Amino acid sequence: MKSWLTRLKQTTYNTTLMYNLRMMTAFAGTAFVPYFMGQQLMTIPLTLGVVAAGLSDIDDRFSVRILNLLYTYMGFFITAVGVYLLYPYPPLFALALIVSCIGLILLGSLGRRYATISYGCLVVSVYAMLGVELFDEWYKQAGLLVIGAMWYGILSTLSFLVFPARLAQDKLATSYASLGDFLYAKSNLFDVDMTPTSYQQSMIDLSLENGKLIAIFNEMKTALLTRLKGDRGQKDTRRSLQYYFVAQDIHERADSAHIDYQKLAKIFQHSDILFRFQRIMSIQGKACKDLSESLLLRKPYVHNKRFKHAFDNLRLSLEKLRQDQHYDQVWINALFSLFQNLKSIDAQLRNLETEQSIKAERFKHIENQLRDDDLKGWDDIKVRIKQHLTPESVLFRHAIRLSIVLLISYIFVQVSNIEYGYWILLTALFVSQPNFNATKRRLRLRIVGTLVGIIFGYAILYFVPSVEGQLLLLVFSGILFFELRSKQYAQATAFITILALINFNLDGMGFAAAIPRMIDTLIGCAIAWFGVSFIFPDWKFRRLPRSIKRSLQAEADYLSEVIEQYKSGRNNGLKYRIVRRAAHNTDAEVASLISTLATEPDIDPVQKSLAFEFLCLNHTFISYIAALGAHRGRIEDQDILNLLDNALENIRGALLRDETPDLRAQNMIVHIRQRLSHDQEQDQKSLIILQQLSLMFSILNQLSQLKQSLSHERDEQATELGSL
Repeated sequence: MKSWLTRLKQTTYNTTLMYNLRMMTAFAGTAFVPYFMGQQLMTIPLTLGVVAAGLSDIDDRFSVRILNLLYTYMGFFITAVGVYLLYPYPPLFALALIVSCIGLILLGSLGRRYATISYGCLVVSVYAMLGVELFDEWYKQAGLLVIGAMWYGILSTLSFLVFPARLAQDKLATSYASLGDFLYAKSNLFDVDMTPTSYQQSMIDLSLENGKLIAIFNEMKTALLTRLKGDRGQKDTRRSLQYYFVAQDIHERADSAHIDYQKLAKIFQHSDILFRFQRIMSIQGKACKDLSESLLLRKPYVHNKRFKHAFDNLRLSLEKLRQDQHYDQVWINALFSLFQNLKSIDAQLRNLETEQSIKAERFKHIENQLRDDDLKGWDDIKVRIKQHLTPESVLFRHAIRLSIVLLISYIFVQVSNIEYGYWILLTALFVSQPNFNATKRRLRLRIVGTLVGIIFGYAILYFVPSVEGQLLLLVFSGILFFELRSKQYAQATAFITILALINFNLDGMGFAAAIPRMIDTLIGCAIAWFGVSFIFPDWKFRRLPRSIKRSLQAEADYLSEVIEQYKSGRNNGLKYRIVRRAAHNTDAEVASLISTLATEPDIDPVQKSLAFEFLCLNHTFISYIAALGAHRGRIEDQDILNLLDNALENIRGALLRDETPDLRAQNMIVHIRQRLSHDQEQDQKSLIILQQLSLMFSILNQLSQLKQSLSHERDEQATELGSL
């Protein structure tokens, strides 16, 4: 009996299975309850209500979740009723379509929850257009859409009450899995057969992996913050918070660079030392993946015993290199610093479980340890919306673009009187994304998915004529749509197409709707392509110069805070984590922006090449800062402190004011290095500082020149001797 209960409990740890069971229950309810009631037509709005609610579902603590559901139901009802009442008056309908679309999208500037609910309302508006003639009463379709949404909301809330920490733990597991991918990408920099081309590609891959990891960290932070406000530090939340802080610290250490990897590969190409570093980083990546799996399965993490043997052999190899004296001691010291950094990562992974037994006093007022980005009142609401009332805002451009696209689609439907024409609006809504690259990708996947869905939908309607069989396949299609929508968009589109064909076949329109659905999809995709290409196109509002400036400013602030802790002592408090997060966020923003350049039309190949060169160099620079941050701690050497201040001013001048760095800081590095001993333990931290500053200065001029070439915003008031 006990083993059976254990297996059942382990089954509930499968998040995908439990989510699919929830969706199965939701769609089974909307499909078969009306069937047994003899009101099969009700299945159409009920099912669409579940779909819209599923797309609007967001993770939050219980009290806010209930508020979100109430806002969602009100928004759905008002939207559906508005469509019904304005439908007979095309001019008023068109005006309301533009105003509501712009308003709902700009509402997303207030935060994630409002953006999600607004998107759900837009989806419901088009669903209401599709079924506006199904019922005579003004309230019936709107009411059934809301009932479908409420049915899903009840199941979602019950799932939350049974497994309150499930989504936060899943996000935490995703964070460590992504951290493992980052470590794997970083290990590629220790390839002894590296060429300049392969190095650049490895740096691009590393930067993009870093962007993914930062996005996941931001989602994790939001999930933790809302729970900390609600449960005031329950055991599961405290545990998740500690894991989150450790993951951030591991990321800083893993992202740090103690050495020029290209020179390293050339100097040690005939030594086993690089293979040993690469192997340790790879198995640390595997350890993060194992930890992710442990979190998903709710079982203790067991640290791999191979680490001790691997680190012992690496240390022996390093000591042999030092004794042989065939290499410059600067390189050997850098390798020892890297060794200590990897040892610190190993210690954090090894002690992670024991670190959970932390006294409760340490977590008093725990919410103050995370920055709260929630709304602070009406003034905050006005400020956030006002910030986006400009064509420079991505959200504003998307709002105007999508509203015009939907208006053009609506006018086309009215003028052409095309059959099932509102699917054109639905396609345009789902395909249109804030940037050209994402929209272009969805266009292709949407067309392929719709075509496949129509072929299989036709087959289902022909070979499964019974209502019961079609309802079972409707449930199956709905489950697979939600399972695949964020993983395989083309497949998800195919299943939602099958669901739509079966759904509307309940009104006798299944076979008749198949070909028009394909035609409407092509027309909707064409209009969406026109919108993203000609209405506020991204390349007319390229944000790269501004993003570069923000990134360099954030990196300078990050370096400043690291230097401050060399004066005052190591402190992992909120201020330090805010500036570190800002630096990585802006670096990820630049990486994302540059990675889309290849897909945009009429891109200057020279500018594109410079942009990718900047991407690699910028991430290298932040890695050098991260290495300083990983070793930060109070030092007493006044010469080193003066050097840090002087270096910071030089770096600020070069990156933010386009000034040429003076030679004073670099001369100080040479002078201080001569008096320090490579053998004295107390001098090792100072040597690390000198090494990292030397690495920064080695790429500073090139980084500044790339910034100027890409931004065309050179400070004309700065002079060649400005820093003097």
